[in-house]
Amino acid sequence: MDFFDVVVIGGGSAGYAAANAAQSKGAKVAIVDKGPLGGLCILRGCMPTKTILRSSDVLALMHRAKEFGLSVSNPSADLSLINDRKTRLINEFANYRIEQLNDPKFTLIGEHASFLSPHQLKVGKRVLSAKNFIVATGSTTAEFPVPGLAEVGFLTSDDVLELREAPESMIVLGAGPVAVELAQFFCRIGTQTTLVQRSDYILSKGDEDLACPVETRFREEGMEVCTGTKLLRVEKSRYGRTVFFSHEGKEKSATASTILQALGRKPNIDGLNLSAASVNVNQGRIEVDQEMRTNVPHIFAVGDVNGLHEIVHIAIEQGEIAAHNVTQEDTRQFDERLKLSITFTDPPVASVGLSEKECQKLSILYLKATYPFDDHGKSLCLGETHGHVKILCSPDSGEIIGAHVVGPEAGEMIHQMVTLMHFRGTVHDLVKLPHYHPTLSEIFTYPAEELAQML
Repeated sequence: MDFFDVVVIGGGSAGYAAANAAQSKGAKVAIVDKGPLGGLCILRGCMPTKTILRSSDVLALMHRAKEFGLSVSNPSADLSLINDRKTRLINEFANYRIEQLNDPKFTLIGEHASFLSPHQLKVGKRVLSAKNFIVATGSTTAEFPVPGLAEVGFLTSDDVLELREAPESMIVLGAGPVAVELAQFFCRIGTQTTLVQRSDYILSKGDEDLACPVETRFREEGMEVCTGTKLLRVEKSRYGRTVFFSHEGKEKSATASTILQALGRKPNIDGLNLSAASVNVNQGRIEVDQEMRTNVPHIFAVGDVNGLHEIVHIAIEQGEIAAHNVTQEDTRQFDERLKLSITFTDPPVASVGLSEKECQKLSILYLKATYPFDDHGKSLCLGETHGHVKILCSPDSGEIIGAHVVGPEAGEMIHQMVTLMHFRGTVHDLVKLPHYHPTLSEIFTYPAEELAQML
C-alpha cells in the first residue's frame, strides 16, 4: 500500500491547484487522473469555446463592414479551419498542463480511482492510503429524459467542438451560458438556429434585464428564440429531427437537421464508489461546507464536482482552500461575496456580487441604478449600443453589493467593479475615481452618481 499526505483525484484546474498548493506546504501529494490529461476547461470548456467564438465574432463584424464605411466581399466561415486553429491552441494549453502534472514533485497515476474505504483508494492495481483526499473530478454532460431524444440522436457541447462542417440547421435545447454561446456561434457561421428554453428568459440564473439585450441581438441575427416552453417529445421527420414543446398552452414544434442538447452538466462521480467512503451525495453533487469539506472530515471536494459554481477561477480558489485546510492548523472558507460570472455572448454578460433576484430572495434591502450603452459616447463610437450597466448598493452605507454589465467588453469592464467591491467601496468612491474619456468604463460613473444622490 502506498501512503500519501494528500491524494487529489482529478488533474484539471481545481485538482492541479489543490495539488500544487498542498505540495508547496510540504505535503507528499499524489494526483490520480485516468486522462485525457488537461481538464475540462482546457480540453472541452473555456478555452476551445472562446477560441471558436473569436472566429464568429470577427465574422459578425465583417458582415457589419458597411456600417463602418468599409467594403468586404462575401465573408464566410470554414468550420474545418476554425477547428484546426482551435486544436492547435488547445494542444499548446494541454501540453503545458501535462508538463505541470508530470513534475516529479508529484506522484502522477494515470488510472481510474475508486474508494475502498474512507482512507483507502483503489487506483488500477494499486491501493493508496492518505491522511486526506481531495476530489476534483469535474463534470460531464448530463442526460435529460425527453421522450424520443435518445432515439433520434443529438450532439452535446463536447461533440460540437469536433464538427468540421457546419450543420444546415440546429435546435439548441437549453439557454445557460454554454447553450447560448454555442447557439450564437452556429447562427453566425451560417447555421439556421432555433433556441428552445424552459424558463421565461435565457440565462435565467441572473436578472431578466441582463438577458433581454442578448435575446434582442439573437433575434436580429436571425435566431429563433423560444422561451417559457415545456419539452414534450422529439421525433424523426422527413426533414430531420422535430422537437415538440408547449408554449402558452399550445403545442408547437421546430425541425432541424441537428439537435444540440445543452440542458446542463452533472458532477463526474460515476465509479468513485463514494458510498464506500461514507461521503454524502445530494442530487448527484458531493455536499461540502464552506471549507470544501465533506461530511467525512478528511475528504474534500472542489470545483464542478460539488455543484456550487461551475466556474474555473472559483474551482481554482476552492482547490487552494482545500489544500490550505489539509496542511495548516487554521482554516480558510470560501467567500461568495465577490462571486463573478461572465457569459461570452455578443453582447456579453458579466456580474459580480448579488443580483436583484438574490436580494429579493434573501430579503436584502438595496438601491439600484442603470445606464444604457445607447446613450454613452464610447459605445456609440464603437457601434455597440445593446445593453446597459447596473449597480446595486446598500441603502445605508452606499457600499456596492452587486454590479452587472450587458454590453461591449463586459467581461473586461466588470473587473474594475470587482476591485472596488474587494475593498468594500461605495458609490461615493466610484464617483470620485478618475475615468478617462472616452472609455467604456466611465459608464459606471452615471449610475453611481444617481445612487449617490439617493443616499
